[in-house]
Amino acid sequence: MLFRSLKFKVSFYLVIALTLAVMLFTWLVIRNNQQELLTQSINHAAQLSGVIMNSTKDAMQHNRPGDVARIIKDVGDLENIDRVRILSKDGRVIHSTHAEEQGRLIDQEAESCLGCHLDERSMEAAPMMGRPRFFTDEAGRHLLGSTAVFRNGPSCFEAACHVHSADERVLGVLDIVTPLDDVHATIRQNTVTIISLSLGMLAFAAVLVSMLVQRTVYRPLDDLRAGAEQMASGDLDHEVPVRSDDELGQLAESFNSMIVALRQSRRELQEWGQTLEQKVEQATRELRIAQTEAARSEKLASVGLLAAGIAHELNNPLTGVLTFAHLVRNELEDGSPQAEDLDLVIQETKRCAAIIRRLLDFAREKTPEKSYVDVNQLIEECAQLVKQAAHLADIAIETDLDRSLPPVWMDADLIKQVIMNMLVNAQHAIGRNGHIFIGTRLSGDCRAAHGAAADSPMVEITIRDDGCGIEEENLHRIFDPFFTTKGVGKGTGLGLSVSHGTIAAHHGTIEVESEVGEGTEFRICLPTDTGEHTEPESDA
Repeated sequence: MLFRSLKFKVSFYLVIALTLAVMLFTWLVIRNNQQELLTQSINHAAQLSGVIMNSTKDAMQHNRPGDVARIIKDVGDLENIDRVRILSKDGRVIHSTHAEEQGRLIDQEAESCLGCHLDERSMEAAPMMGRPRFFTDEAGRHLLGSTAVFRNGPSCFEAACHVHSADERVLGVLDIVTPLDDVHATIRQNTVTIISLSLGMLAFAAVLVSMLVQRTVYRPLDDLRAGAEQMASGDLDHEVPVRSDDELGQLAESFNSMIVALRQSRRELQEWGQTLEQKVEQATRELRIAQTEAARSEKLASVGLLAAGIAHELNNPLTGVLTFAHLVRNELEDGSPQAEDLDLVIQETKRCAAIIRRLLDFAREKTPEKSYVDVNQLIEECAQLVKQAAHLADIAIETDLDRSLPPVWMDADLIKQVIMNMLVNAQHAIGRNGHIFIGTRLSGDCRAAHGAAADSPMVEITIRDDGCGIEEENLHRIFDPFFTTKGVGKGTGLGLSVSHGTIAAHHGTIEVESEVGEGTEFRICLPTDTGEHTEPESDA
C-alpha cells in the first residue's frame, strides 16, 4: 500500500532527481577545482621559468657558467622543486641540480613528453616559457615538467664570447620539474569537503522539498479526498478549504462550484417535482402555440395558392379594361371631365395590375438566374434611381462602399428589387428632411445560411435611415406576408416578405434593428459563392 501511494511516488522521484542533480553538481565542482589547482601549478612553473631565464641571461652572455650553476642550485633548493636543469638543443645536460646527470645525454624515450621539446622543429614552434607535461617517475611520484626555450637573439650571436651563428634560432632548453604530491593532497581534501557539503545540501534540500510538498500538495489533496467522501455520503453542505491560488487551489474552487451546482440541481429537482403540473401546462401551451404557427403557415400557403388563382383570373379582365380605357381616352379632348375620369380609371387600373403582379411574385417562387455581379455597381444604380425623388423630399443619400469587395454569385435583378424596396421604404419612413446611408463591406460577423460554401466570404450590405422607426412589437412581423405599417392604399405588405424570400434563395440572411423616433437599419449578408459555380466569369 505504501509503494502505491502518491506520497511515496512523489518523494521517491524527488529524491532521485535531487540526488542526480547534486551528483552532477559535485562532479563539476570537483573537476573544476582539480583543473584550477593544476593550472595554478602550471602557471607557477612558467613564472619560475621566466625568472630563471632572466636571471641567467646576463651570466650566459658574459660566459659565467659558475653564476648560472649557482642560480640553478639556489632555485633547486626551494621547497617543492624536484629538479632544475639546462639542456643544449641536442639534449645534453649543461647545468642541473642533480650533479650526476651533468654532461649526460637525455634519453628521449625515458620521458615521453620531454622528447618533443628536443625536436628542432618543435622547439622553434614552442612558446618561450611554460610548455607543461605530466609524468610519473620510477618511484611512482606524479610530477609536473615545465619546459622553456632559450632562443638565439642579437644579444647572443653578436656577443664576443659566443660561437653561435645568427642562423641558429634555438640555443637550449630550461626544464623545471616540480612534484604534485601537495596538489593531489589538496585535491583529495577539497573533494572530501565538497562531497560532505553536497551531502549536507542534499539532505537539507530533501527535508525542505518534503515540507513544501506536504504543505502545497498533500494537504490540499487530503482536503479534496475528504470533500469527495462527504459528497459521496450525500452531504452537499461541506466545502473544501481553498489554501492557495495555484492549480490545486483552482481545483478546490472548481470542486466547491460543483458542490454548489449539485446542491442547486437537487433543489431544482425537488422544486420541479413539486411544480410538475405547472411545467406540463406550460409545455401544453407551447405545443398549442406551435400548432397555431403550423396552421398559420398552412394558411399562408393556401393564401398564396388562392392569390395566384385570383391574380390569374383578374389579370385578363384588367388588361381588357386598361386597353379599352386607353382607346376611349384617345378619342376625348384633354381637359374634359370625361378625360379626367378616364385618367383616374387608367391610374387605378394600373395600380390594381401592380398589386396583382406582387401577388404573383409572392405566390410563385422564381428561380434565380445567377451570375457574378459587382454589388457596389448594383447599389450605385439603385441609388441613382431614387436620387431624384429623395432630393425633392430633402433626403440625403450617403454611400460608403468597399471597393475591394469580390464579385457575388447572385441574380442581379432580384437583389436590385430587394435594395430598391429597402430604399423606397426608407424614403416613406423619413417623409421629408432626412438621411439614408448605404454601405458595403466584407464581414466576419455574418453567418451564412444553409447551402452556402463553408469558406465563402460574406458581403454585408447596410441600409440605414433616420425615419420614424418600427415599434418593437412589430419587428418580428415585418417579414410576414400582407403585414404593413403603412396607411390603407399605401402598401400591400408583400415587399419585405418577397425580399426575405429572395435573400433566403441566395443562402443569405436579412436582419433589422429599429427604434421608434430614431430610425431603422437593415443588414443583408450574402455569400460571395454558394458552391453552385466553381469559376468566376472572366472580365475579358
